[in-house]
Amino acid sequence: MKILGIESSCDETAAAVVEDGTRVLSDVVRSQVDIHRRFGGPVPEIASRSHLEVIVPVIEEALSRAGLAASAIDAVAVANRPGLIGALLVGLAAAKALALALDKPLIGVNHLAAHIYASWMEGGAPPETPFVALVVSGGHTSLFRFDQPFEPVEIGSTADDAAGEAYDKVAAILGLGYPGGPIIDEVARAGDGARFRFKPPLLARDGLDFSFSGIKTAVLYRVTGRSAPHEPLPLSEQNVRDLAASFQEAVISGLLSASFRAVRRARAAALVVGGGCAANSRLRERFAEEAAAHGVRLFLPARARSTDNAAMIAGLGYHLYRLRGADGLALDAYPTS
Repeated sequence: MKILGIESSCDETAAAVVEDGTRVLSDVVRSQVDIHRRFGGPVPEIASRSHLEVIVPVIEEALSRAGLAASAIDAVAVANRPGLIGALLVGLAAAKALALALDKPLIGVNHLAAHIYASWMEGGAPPETPFVALVVSGGHTSLFRFDQPFEPVEIGSTADDAAGEAYDKVAAILGLGYPGGPIIDEVARAGDGARFRFKPPLLARDGLDFSFSGIKTAVLYRVTGRSAPHEPLPLSEQNVRDLAASFQEAVISGLLSASFRAVRRARAAALVVGGGCAANSRLRERFAEEAAAHGVRLFLPARARSTDNAAMIAGLGYHLYRLRGADGLALDAYPTS
């Protein structure tokens, strides 16, 4: 069964064709990073307009790379939640138009669930249930428990910023540019992560919820000297490296604490990590070490599947169609999960 997937939840316009949920026949992603760089992050209206301009060519390219005519696909899957509502509506409108014109089933896919699915999409069977999943990206930081492979139940989330958003803002404070995640990951490798002490971004010490507003403010105050009794800190090359490393260590420590706390409470044997921040080299290293120390099976996506893509939408769409059938043209878009 060949499914065309469409993803437009934020600032990537993507389309892919996946066979039977695992075999990727094509995977096309048109990024908007260069468009939004001057603003330091995605601007919803600009993102929506950009999706409008490229959605049809991206879909055509995905079909061409798969060597298929549009009529040869068996269904259309589309990310319809969560995300920027205007951006979601562009992808949903394109998916509905295709499904109607081709008389094909339409399948709505939760973008966060797709990030989780990406962690085992091309690697075989899903984890044994119950398992815990962390989605950590520019727009989301959430923990889920799964008692069934494709039915997430949220058990933790962020009260304010997402982790990736905090990376972007701290990168701006340090003068490193946008997007912040890959830049901080690179710069931090030459830094001392123990030099500056930042509190892990947890809402409560023994809880499963996050708060990233405090840590980005702590970095700002340390740089400007508003954090008594410190003087302003010059942004020398080494100071920037050490600040980046210290910030990153604190963020990852918070993510680790909450994730493995959730694993213990669920009595789970597996932890899945997905989302754009799952491409972070230090995060992957520390989660692998912690999982090995606790005998927990860790599922991480390939780096190419960490960021937003349509292959994960099409792949999960296949399983959802088999479980529940099509959604129909009344399918709507929602900014929240």
